[in-house]
Amino acid sequence: MIGRLTGQPVLRTEDARLLTGRGCYVDDVAVPGLLHAAFVRSPHAHARIARVDVGPARLIPGVVSVYADAELRALAADIEPTQMTDLIAPTFAVLARDKVRMVGDPVAMVVAESRYLAEDACDAVVVDYEPLPPVVDAEAAMAADAPLVFDEAGTNVVHRRTTLYGEPDRCFADAVHLITERFVQHRHANVPMEGHGGLADYQPATGELTYHASHQNPHALRVHLARLLGHPAHLVRVRCGDIGGAFGQKGHLGREDIAVCAAARDLGRPVKWVEDRNENLVAGGQAREETLDVRVAADADGRLLALDVRMTLDQGSYPMVGFASAGYTNLVRALIPAAYRLDHLRFEAVVVATTKATYVPYRGPWEAETWARERVLDVLARHVGLDPVELRRRNLIGPSEQPTTMCTGPVLVGITQRDTLERAVSTIGYDAFRAQQTVARAEGRYYGIGVANYVEPAPLPPSVAAAMAGTAAPRTVQQARIRLEPDGTVTVFTSQQPHGQGHETTLAQLVADELGVPLPRVHVASGDTRDTPFNMVGTGGSRAATLASGAVIGAARELRQAMLDVASRLVEIDPADLTWEAGAAVARGAPSVSADMARIAHAAYHRPAIAFEDGAPGLEVAHAYGSGEGTWSQATHCCTVEVDVSTGRVSVLRYVVVEDCGAIINPAIVDGQVAGGVVQGIGAVLLERSAYAADGQFRSGTLMDYLLPTSTDVPVIEIHHLESPPRDDVPFRGVGEGGAIGAPAALTNAIEDALAPFGVTVREQHLPPSRILELCGLV
Repeated sequence: MIGRLTGQPVLRTEDARLLTGRGCYVDDVAVPGLLHAAFVRSPHAHARIARVDVGPARLIPGVVSVYADAELRALAADIEPTQMTDLIAPTFAVLARDKVRMVGDPVAMVVAESRYLAEDACDAVVVDYEPLPPVVDAEAAMAADAPLVFDEAGTNVVHRRTTLYGEPDRCFADAVHLITERFVQHRHANVPMEGHGGLADYQPATGELTYHASHQNPHALRVHLARLLGHPAHLVRVRCGDIGGAFGQKGHLGREDIAVCAAARDLGRPVKWVEDRNENLVAGGQAREETLDVRVAADADGRLLALDVRMTLDQGSYPMVGFASAGYTNLVRALIPAAYRLDHLRFEAVVVATTKATYVPYRGPWEAETWARERVLDVLARHVGLDPVELRRRNLIGPSEQPTTMCTGPVLVGITQRDTLERAVSTIGYDAFRAQQTVARAEGRYYGIGVANYVEPAPLPPSVAAAMAGTAAPRTVQQARIRLEPDGTVTVFTSQQPHGQGHETTLAQLVADELGVPLPRVHVASGDTRDTPFNMVGTGGSRAATLASGAVIGAARELRQAMLDVASRLVEIDPADLTWEAGAAVARGAPSVSADMARIAHAAYHRPAIAFEDGAPGLEVAHAYGSGEGTWSQATHCCTVEVDVSTGRVSVLRYVVVEDCGAIINPAIVDGQVAGGVVQGIGAVLLERSAYAADGQFRSGTLMDYLLPTSTDVPVIEIHHLESPPRDDVPFRGVGEGGAIGAPAALTNAIEDALAPFGVTVREQHLPPSRILELCGLV
């Protein structure tokens, strides 16, 4: 779908605001009488709370109030996480009650006239702790004598399910090649530029509570706040302005959100809290800590017969509110076959509670399936004696086999994985690099090349939702509204909540093309629950490109038809004899007879009795769009590395991505999304780690300890696109998560390839220089 604007690298309209410092983030919101909140957080990973004395803090000048559980429980209900029949998700208090379960657990909240005073007064809150043994390791947490994170649960294993597809046992008995490996994915963090934050503004005269938040999902946040505060939903409003990134970390309810809103309602004054970097790293949510034990059965030619996977997910202490942690194991289970022929699978999912920060989604939260699968395929290839690319060729489904159904249930249609693979290895010069690698090894230099394939449900097709066994979020339908304004411009209301994706530009491009108007005449509105269509997901799961686009395109077409109907009354011509050209209704064969949008808008608002049969003023339409099965994006990542075995340093030499996300609305924005995800994936492997000591203390609480990639750590990322034929009238598919999904697998495969002379098998994802030297046996 290429138009005047669609398919073009149009400059982002929001950048004029964001890049000149004129954005409006939570900390930029100021209202009269503003108070500031700060939290007293636990220094222990696990401890009984013997006493909390807030009295000394209340005596400090400038302190307005101090809340611990005793005070807050009268203002807000306890939190009941998302329930599943086979998931143990205990209720817990907003502020810690009886005991703390992680370093950074909020124990008390100080509200003062300034942030400075609030933070200082936190030191005056007296908390007596009785330390308990921490539970840091998921394997140890499953032992019968392990300390319990939630005593009332009676176990730290909060979810266990085994699902069987086909006859894996028979396949393992018949296999020529058997591989057994354990792959360990370490815990790391989302690290948005802007942490969590909120400003609660309560109006005692009207009872209205407005919460300005840095959040991906304003409507769900409003629903949760109204329920837990016991506040009438029609009097709760959530407003999200500019957001400095999220990557999945800001999609759920935070305990601080409830506390801040409860305090504002209690005090009758607005209260603001903005998370600092240390709070974000320690307690803001962490991701990706999974272990996958994988057995593979293959025939003599390296063709996959069966997989047996046991996935253990460390959910941390408190279960996430909004989406159950077991949902991510279900997503990994559903997607692990990807575009490979696999008819037999056993998948065991285990979710374990530990005394660490809450597990949250992170850009492509099912990434573990790609990493473990693509890693074990490389291991299998070397075991069989095949090149890793050739082994993938033998196992990928082709065009003639589609549509087909994964053994786990998702329907595959429009899969071009073979094409992305061939173009990627051709672009990077795979065969030439192999020759160069042989020469380099003879010289004592260790080059490696890695490849990884993945398919991404973008957005979630109905068959994937069904395969997730009831834990899928409602991701298949989205609504948009478009209003013709009195001056002839249009406002698009979307339930998407952009936080860096460029929705203000891409959605406006689509509407501007449908209506034939310049881009500045289209305004995209988001983030205000009073105005935007209801949606319990917001922005996440690569939904916007298909669902939001489909909704706004449908609404734009309905608006165009409605404007033609108004124009027919104004120029007294049958609607069938009018065409729409460049923002105006034009009579066929008589171009001088026309009505542009300004004239139509004037009639709609100032002369509604003439414009409409019912005489109601204004013109606004809504359209709901639901996607089908063909919403798969896919890509092949291929990279080359050099490993310096004297220092352990890994240098990424080239990085190639061949992506198929269907038609592209804005190539510059798409490439930015892909490149950003790749950088996060490279950082995850070489640098980033949310590290805990054996006593549960967090060791990565600053950006001096939690290392992020810089421009010196990543090469230029070469991005190439295939555009497969459209499956319906909305040919766009999501791309926001793919870069982060494919990069860890491609990079770790390349590193293992480089270290092949040392007999190294890479079984963990975090590979800093010290670990590289250990793997090589050089330290």
